Amino acid sequence: MKALSKRWELDTFFPGGSSSTEFRTFLDELDQGIDELQAQISALKTAAETNPAAVKPVINRLQQLTNELIEAQSFTGCLGAQDVKDQAARKLNGRVTQLSAAFQSLLTALEEWLIAIPDEQWHDALQDPELHAIAFPLEERRRLAREKMSPELESLVNDLAVDGYHGWSELYDTIVGRIAIPVEEEGAQTTLSVGQAFNRLSHSDPHVRAEMFAKWEDAWADAAELCAAALNHMAGFRLALYSHRKWDSVLKEPLDINRMSAETLQTIWNVIEQNKAPFVQYLQRKAGLLKMEKLGWQDVAAPLSQTNKTFTYEEAGEFIVKQFHQFSPDLANFAEQAIENRWIEAEDRPGKRPGGFCTAFPLNKQSRIFMTFSGTTDNVSTLAHELGHAYHQHVMDELPPLAQNYAMNVAETASTFAELIVIDAAIQNAADPAEHLALLDEKIQSSISFYMNIHARFLFETSFYEQRKEGLISTDELNELMLTAQKKAYHDSLGSYHSLFWASKLHFYITDIPFYNFPYTFGYLFSSGIYARARQEGARFADKYVELLQDTASMTVEQLAEKHLGVDLTRSEFWQSAIDLTLQDVNAFLRLTEGM
Repeated sequence: MKALSKRWELDTFFPGGSSSTEFRTFLDELDQGIDELQAQISALKTAAETNPAAVKPVINRLQQLTNELIEAQSFTGCLGAQDVKDQAARKLNGRVTQLSAAFQSLLTALEEWLIAIPDEQWHDALQDPELHAIAFPLEERRRLAREKMSPELESLVNDLAVDGYHGWSELYDTIVGRIAIPVEEEGAQTTLSVGQAFNRLSHSDPHVRAEMFAKWEDAWADAAELCAAALNHMAGFRLALYSHRKWDSVLKEPLDINRMSAETLQTIWNVIEQNKAPFVQYLQRKAGLLKMEKLGWQDVAAPLSQTNKTFTYEEAGEFIVKQFHQFSPDLANFAEQAIENRWIEAEDRPGKRPGGFCTAFPLNKQSRIFMTFSGTTDNVSTLAHELGHAYHQHVMDELPPLAQNYAMNVAETASTFAELIVIDAAIQNAADPAEHLALLDEKIQSSISFYMNIHARFLFETSFYEQRKEGLISTDELNELMLTAQKKAYHDSLGSYHSLFWASKLHFYITDIPFYNFPYTFGYLFSSGIYARARQEGARFADKYVELLQDTASMTVEQLAEKHLGVDLTRSEFWQSAIDLTLQDVNAFLRLTEGM
């Protein structure tokens, strides 16, 4: 693969970055469009218009505005991620947040009108071919609308959330942007952003890991009071809103968003808990290999060898495309175009936010991927993961916008599936036994993350929300809650933990989706089950896979699994078969390291 730029290209959407005049004009027009549709719906409500023919033009305009808002959110999200100190981008993001609130108020008005339409007329309207294609999300919106407060109160909530609920999330982003972690490099003092420092937490040298983790903890301890304020008030907002809606469970909203039942979620955690013993044995064996009594938090993802293989960005891209091609030429061609056309921000530099993501630009039918590439095999897996997200969006580009609104849990299916293709190929291609073992260890890290790390996050948030009902929770209490959750999730198999994880993990501060944790575990296991099916059926499964992805926004996850896989997600059998696939890796690791 030819030399590649590690910086993404955003001028395709709006030239000039955070100084773009075109983007400001776009936002003005979006603002006007929201106001106009709001007025149109108000007129229909005033006239008590319930003619089914009136539904289609309103929904069509709504879908257009939906895509425009996503385009704006994606653009400001990219600007803020590539430079956390970009004040102009922060102001633009504030305006987009206001537009999002106005759009939510528009949706509230729409819902009030939709539920006023008599059922018979509503069903007549859905017989139109264009509306029938999005019947599921429309029916879903009608149902959920009946479970909320009055439209006037819901609109008030949306307005107040801009400087309240979402404002606390933006404060957290500001806190992260100001953190600079001091290090010494080649005899000179310098600082690392949290994104750069995070990459070093998995350094091959245990002394480097320990030193970096100590500085990492110090940095977050300094920011803990502000982080605690943000987390407390975001949770307080949610709890107050749920109370007024008469929702008795903090899991109702995230389960609705992810279109899954509480029974399915509980089944997943039950099956995981029943299968943790081999993973605890793996952690104990890895500690022995690293000459430790027990692994510390920073050691769990540590490489087994100080000579761990590294990749150039070009090598990573070439390897991913080659392995994707073994499953699907279409997936491979898509990935190659995304890499070569600069859809990816991968440069390792200060000032970037931590983590990685993929975001869609539906008006242009493109995506953009954000990450920090430093040459590790974990970076290669991350790149494959995010390309999987982008491919999921790609196969849905021609569907109606409302039929593209898939939830986070199924979104993680395509990304994890892509990651599995690449890591399995890397393991199989490793000629050196040490490299083979190191890659197998890295693959098992994903299981540890989804079965233990994510479980700890879920346990923490569940306990946190219960206690938050009684009042504000101090930093010391938050530390204790996190420590308790981590010990339970890891079966107390580690020698040290990260009690400030509640502060350092961005996912706790995301306002769009509460409980930004269990969908990852669902996606990992769901994709593992699909991957096992793909290995059984071979090349002919590629088309079935696309069909499954295209249905991800048009039914519940239980319906999706029944239609495309013939399984019942509320029962343990499917989840056990998925975990069995990951247990094969653990058993192989234990066998290869016996006596080492």
